[in-house]
Amino acid sequence: MSRLSDDLEILSELERKVLWLASWTIHNANHLRENVDGLKVGGHQASSASLATIMTALYFRSLRPQDRVAVKPHASPNFHAIQYLLGKQTREKLEDFRGYKGAQSYPSRTKDADDVDFSTGSVGLGVAQTLFSSLTQDYVRAHGWGLDRPEGRMVALIGDAELDEGNIFEAILEGWKQGLRNCWWIIDYNRQSLDAVVREGLWERYEQLFKNFGWDVVILKYGSLQQAAFREPGGETLRRWIDNCPNQLYSALVFQGGAAWRKRLMDEIGDQGAVTKLIEQRSDDELARLMNNLGGHDLPSIVDAFDKIDHDRPTCFIAYTVKGFGLPIAGHKDNHAGLMTPAQMETFRQAMNIRTGHEWDLFEGLRAKPEQVKAFLDKVPFAQGGARRLKAPQLAVPTELAVTIQPEMSTQFGFGALLNEIAREKTELASRIVTTSPDVTVSTNLGPWVNRRGLFARENMADTFKSERIPSTFNWEFSPKGQHIELGIAEMNLFILLSALGLSHSINGERLLPIGTLYDPFIARGLDALNYACYQDARFILVATPSGLTLAPEGGAHQSIAEPLIGMAQDGLAAFEPAFVDELAAILAFSLEYIQKDGDDVASERNWLRDETGGSVYLRLSTRPVEQIKRPMTPELRQAIVDGAYWLREPGPNCQVVVAYTGAIAPEAIQAIGLMAEDRRDVGLLAVTSADRLNAGWTAALRARERGLVHARSHIERLFADLPGNCGIVSVLDGHPATLAWLGAVNGHRVRPLGVEHFGQTGSLPDLYRHYGIDANAIVAAAQAIAPGRPIRHLRALG
Repeated sequence: MSRLSDDLEILSELERKVLWLASWTIHNANHLRENVDGLKVGGHQASSASLATIMTALYFRSLRPQDRVAVKPHASPNFHAIQYLLGKQTREKLEDFRGYKGAQSYPSRTKDADDVDFSTGSVGLGVAQTLFSSLTQDYVRAHGWGLDRPEGRMVALIGDAELDEGNIFEAILEGWKQGLRNCWWIIDYNRQSLDAVVREGLWERYEQLFKNFGWDVVILKYGSLQQAAFREPGGETLRRWIDNCPNQLYSALVFQGGAAWRKRLMDEIGDQGAVTKLIEQRSDDELARLMNNLGGHDLPSIVDAFDKIDHDRPTCFIAYTVKGFGLPIAGHKDNHAGLMTPAQMETFRQAMNIRTGHEWDLFEGLRAKPEQVKAFLDKVPFAQGGARRLKAPQLAVPTELAVTIQPEMSTQFGFGALLNEIAREKTELASRIVTTSPDVTVSTNLGPWVNRRGLFARENMADTFKSERIPSTFNWEFSPKGQHIELGIAEMNLFILLSALGLSHSINGERLLPIGTLYDPFIARGLDALNYACYQDARFILVATPSGLTLAPEGGAHQSIAEPLIGMAQDGLAAFEPAFVDELAAILAFSLEYIQKDGDDVASERNWLRDETGGSVYLRLSTRPVEQIKRPMTPELRQAIVDGAYWLREPGPNCQVVVAYTGAIAPEAIQAIGLMAEDRRDVGLLAVTSADRLNAGWTAALRARERGLVHARSHIERLFADLPGNCGIVSVLDGHPATLAWLGAVNGHRVRPLGVEHFGQTGSLPDLYRHYGIDANAIVAAAQAIAPGRPIRHLRALG
């Protein structure tokens, strides 16, 4: 008990230090304050303060090196302060908080220099990430990897208002299905959101919800001061008053202070002898300290609660807190973006015993001896494990992936065939691939892979149809060695799981090669989570199908328009849209290697892309069968495919028009070239396999030349180098025309972009291609308009 008492004394000192450093970091960044309608924004002093006690207990006592934490976005100043005290953050970064390359407003794996486990910012996503990271840890260990390291707990610090985010509840459901373990969620129940105070009794709904899905729930409502007061005569009356006090009133009284507490308590409880004595024997300051002593601000209560967890069941802590605890703005409903005034900050400085000019000193203002605090910090369990960003070796990927190409195939079918061939082999590459899909495994052609490699679960589950001898195309057996994780239909869960799987090399020290499939139009359902995964630099392959108008009979709901633009715009995601299976085979081989890159090298001087730094990959595929081309896959063709484009028909010296297409519209583009070749000279046909990489290479080369690298040339510039200036370009795809419209800007050629701009109609593909003007006739008509000359004899009137 003596050792614990000593620890609590040091922890109490560190709590004050964290509170000071976090508040000073924000206040010191006043050069970044902006006035918006008269409000100064971006403070987060109050939000940060409400978690200072919990984070102190976590980082300086309860966490172990193998544990991982997603820090509530607005608590990032606390996190940076803790890292500073542990020697993992610099004063310069703190002084530049929210500035250029300074400590980030929200914790970031890729932008912060200190040890961020999971990026947070878009609320709810970091919370769910811990759940899926725990499932990923189970997957890794079930396959016999990483057993030389102890299991870690995945911890999320959550704002109560953050629980309004629907993706959190989708994740809870999936966690229950998958047998979640080793996951802690700590709810900062300060009962204040950005604009208001949360509804009464919300904690009861949280408690029941988590219990229904198999979580243990620990409620930290009363601090040790309150618990002691409740044991005094009249204490139960005070407890009942606290329990019945509305959230808004409690927050208001916290802000108003001890005198207001006294008046309200005496007015509402009245003179009842024992409870009156309990109140009157305390000064205003003592009474305020008692009433503000909620469980989430009481180190003994928090430490005790954390220490008692001796199991791996998922646990939710509901910790009552005061937003802005310890600050002059505590409890005020406007304190979310509030900043302390200079006068308030000066009062706070004096209360914390900080001398002017010594604000950043590690041990300034502490009552304990510096050497005592230093010795404690040196022994903090969380900091004892060395580097926490782990490394995993890269897996060899063959240059060519085996696949039998039929005379007519869709790229979706080709994808399934490629994975099936990989699954046949007992290779390290095959063993590290893990697939996942939100209830569309079979319809996205993962069936052959699953039949060979099985579904993952921590316990064996037989396929009842098989045991009952009912004929079925698919073997749906679960086991700890399975390599497909079957999800419910929520796309947000898919992307957050891909994020967790795609960080396994860093979190678990074991490399996985995640491949997720879904319907292309439903990328938009999980777009925030996809962006979040890329922002964390998670590595995965996203396979989306069917693309464009392919499911024409089902109407607009299953037709995708904007997804090619998403693929181009999303940072950290290389997007491809092949038309032929041999292209897909080259791209998939490239992708399996690309997602393993370290991310530490410089960009290539050959194509100005990130081929050395890597990233994730998006394959936009189609269910439309297309006649395949028989040709040798030369190294030059393979490189051109992954760089983004190649000449399917090379233009001649007097080329009048080029048709540039991407994806499943290839037959129409090929047909159009044949129809116009007699009447337009030296026509060219450009197969664009990646508008994203093609565009990224071009814009990167432009920037390089602006920096003085005058010889920098991109792939598309080399392809267009010999095109005559009067040549016209017709671009076409089964998606938004802006995807390829930029091609005319490369060398100043006229361009007529064709594509789909409106929600789809129901109909056959020929009907809809004609309706949207992307069939062969429309391509020829566009060529006639952009490259005038004698009439193209095969052009029919557009309907």
